[in-house]
Amino acid sequence: MIKHYLFLSASIFLLLSCNNKKSSMNIKSENVSYQDDSVKLSGFVAYDSTITSKRPIILIIHEWWGLNDYVKRRAKQLASLGYLVMAVDMYGNGSTASSVEDAAKMSAPFYRDNEMSKKRFDEALKQIKTYSQADTTKIAAIGYCFGGSMVLNLAKMGEPFKGVVSFHGGLAGIPVKKELLRAKILVCHGADDQFVTAEEVNHFKKEMDSVHADYLFKEYKGATHAFSNPDATEWGKKFNIPIAYNAAADSASWDEMKIFLDGILK
Repeated sequence: MIKHYLFLSASIFLLLSCNNKKSSMNIKSENVSYQDDSVKLSGFVAYDSTITSKRPIILIIHEWWGLNDYVKRRAKQLASLGYLVMAVDMYGNGSTASSVEDAAKMSAPFYRDNEMSKKRFDEALKQIKTYSQADTTKIAAIGYCFGGSMVLNLAKMGEPFKGVVSFHGGLAGIPVKKELLRAKILVCHGADDQFVTAEEVNHFKKEMDSVHADYLFKEYKGATHAFSNPDATEWGKKFNIPIAYNAAADSASWDEMKIFLDGILK
């Protein structure tokens, strides 16, 4: 009986391993060049090459560090779920920050100028729509930290999203207008995030309620800013900022996102 159980367990493990490997091998990824006027942009596209039918589009906006390997990994993960995914290059030339000062300097213009942010994002949306696999009637956006702030603002500005997901993003964005907000919203927030005040959380909820927005606000105990990024703990120590990875919050928020996206895109 024990031998049979061990054999069965080993068989299941090998089957799952093979399936995961096969799934990973099916994911095609590529850098894509496009432009916003004179600014050269370098996005990252991922999709499952075995799917022949059209599929929903998901665009990802990076943290204030820029379009780095973390965001590209997330794009591949989303592609394995059956989506056509593009990680957006907001800064241009695929630039990434190597310090807090650089990150603050690179992200600041997009907080100040919402129209510029929208124009930069729209160029990426235009690019991904050219793919033959794109179902242009089903579009969602997700963002991390800086990117979370951006996707919430873009939704408020009337972008044609079915929904947006903010992972530990800022909440003190532009005012919401009921006639422009069409997207459903999922906010995944760390309860111990020192970059987002309780007042900002309360204001965001009241604002969403005031226009009867369709939104979910998920809060994770013990989670700080940047809780979904495995590199956050190292960076927090390196730059002396209150960020850290939280595996439980990362897993829970990813599951919440999958359910949310299934509900609006499939």
